Amino acid sequence: MSDLRRSLESYYGDPARDAAMDGLYADFVRPGSLVFDVGAHVGDRLGSFRRLGARVVAVEPQPLCVRALRALYAVDAWVTVVEAACGARPDPIRLHVNSANPTVSTASARFVRSAAGAAGWEGETWDAEIEVAGTTLDTLIAAHGVPDFVKIDVEGFEGAVLAGLTMPLPALSFEFTTIARELALGCLERVTALGFTRFNVALGDEMALALPRWAPAAEVAAYLRALPHEANSGDVYCRPA
Repeated sequence: MSDLRRSLESYYGDPARDAAMDGLYADFVRPGSLVFDVGAHVGDRLGSFRRLGARVVAVEPQPLCVRALRALYAVDAWVTVVEAACGARPDPIRLHVNSANPTVSTASARFVRSAAGAAGWEGETWDAEIEVAGTTLDTLIAAHGVPDFVKIDVEGFEGAVLAGLTMPLPALSFEFTTIARELALGCLERVTALGFTRFNVALGDEMALALPRWAPAAEVAAYLRALPHEANSGDVYCRPA
């Protein structure tokens, strides 16, 4: 597990961060809710969903991260770990692995190209490729039920994940980055087609919604386009009418 030490030290052991995270997700997750954590990594968001009383399906393709998740939640019957990458089809997926920083491993070759030479991404290297099992949100729904909330954080592969969903949901979030913000704009178009009409944004690791009110897709798209490069990343939260 030494390769995950950076992630484990970053995401665990900060009670103030945990409390802020719980406050953010409490608007979407209630005791007894079903949550899909797509791109669970080492499970810090999963921990928040469980503290809020949710049943969680954690989807993660990286074998080391899966080992960590299964060790952390071995005795928790309300956590199901699915070792797979979520995409547009339930086919095997090629994963680009960043061994030194597994949190930015990705199934998107386009994302890797976008990071090359970008400010703030210096030194990031995707030094291995592995083939992993694939699944889709529709497949997960058929197996586990309709989730109350889906968190998608898959480093530029969010569009493919959303392409594997064909039904409306109560709420979801997807990550964006300023090195590939056009991918987020495509995701906005996709979730709008799925019936989502109200959106908000959380920047970086701030654990709070940045906009004073829920806004239509066009306003959030303009907001994402105007963000400075230094904003780096965040999440778009989506709700239907």
